[in-house]
Amino acid sequence: MADADLDVVIRQLARQLHTGLMTRAKERRDRLNGLAAKAKGKETGDRFKMMAKATMEQATAAAKRLQMSADNVADSYARAMRIAASTPVAVKVEKQAKEKPAKKAAKAKKAKAKKAK
Repeated sequence: MADADLDVVIRQLARQLHTGLMTRAKERRDRLNGLAAKAKGKETGDRFKMMAKATMEQATAAAKRLQMSADNVADSYARAMRIAASTPVAVKVEKQAKEKPAKKAAKAKKAKAKKAK
C-alpha cells in the first residue's frame, strides 16, 4: 500500500465506509421490523415499519452522498497530481544572488569612507 496512489486509497476507504454504513442500517431496519412484528397494536406496528423504511431510505441517500464525495475527492487529487507532474519547474537564475552581496559591499565601503572623513 506504500506505492499505491492516494486516489485509490480514498476510493477503498469510501467503499469500506459504504459497506459499514449499509450493514448498520440493515441491522437497524431488521431490529425495527422485529419490533413491528412484536407490537401489540396495529398503529405501533405500522409506525415501526415506517421507521424501518425511512431508516433504509436515509442510509441509502447518505451512502450515495458519501460515495459521490469520495469519487470527487479522488478525481480531484488525481487531476492535481497529473497537472503537477506535467508542469515544468522554473529555474532561478543565480546572477541575482551574486549581485546582491556586491551591492551590500559597495554600500559598506561608502559608509566606512564617510565615517573616516
